[in-house]
Amino acid sequence: MKARATKRAAAEPKTLTALGLPRLPRRALPADLRKYFAICEEKIGFLPNVLAAFSFDAVKLRAFIDMYNDLMLGASGLSKLEREMIAVVVSSANRCYYCLVAHGQAVRELSGDPALGELLVMNWRVARLPARERAMLEFAHKLTVTPAETGAADRRRLVRAGFSARDIWDIAAVTGFFNLSNRLATATDMMPNTAYHARSR
Repeated sequence: MKARATKRAAAEPKTLTALGLPRLPRRALPADLRKYFAICEEKIGFLPNVLAAFSFDAVKLRAFIDMYNDLMLGASGLSKLEREMIAVVVSSANRCYYCLVAHGQAVRELSGDPALGELLVMNWRVARLPARERAMLEFAHKLTVTPAETGAADRRRLVRAGFSARDIWDIAAVTGFFNLSNRLATATDMMPNTAYHARSR
């Protein structure tokens, strides 16, 4: 006899982090940050919990936003999808729940391939990837798990795969940013918005 699946409504997490830092009320934030929050809600449909979690301190919130926007949305020889792929592979190595949920969804959306997001989360090595992307992810993974062993030979492999010096800088910068973000999210038990789970499937 076939068991009938029951659908449970996903509830938003009760706390953004385990620290319980007091968030500044939206009206108390500087005008540029209030505007940024409104744009996020308009474009995404909700305010990502990472931004809400940072809103206990406007200086730290703005620094996080500026770095994220520069690395993930700014001009680069890396596509937005490639940058999101790095985010997922780094977060998988670090087992960061928040970033795997949020950036796994971004990979699904940008690639139009729900399976790719899951492959990168679970085991990126089994994904069928072009040689360029595989070299990029190998570098990001090594820089995450054994940074002291990363060196000239790894950079040469990226050059052979078609990456410029600026591209290599960007791969390293995105990798470094998500190692920072992963550790902060893990240290504080930061919880992702539940809306991410069902999107782009």
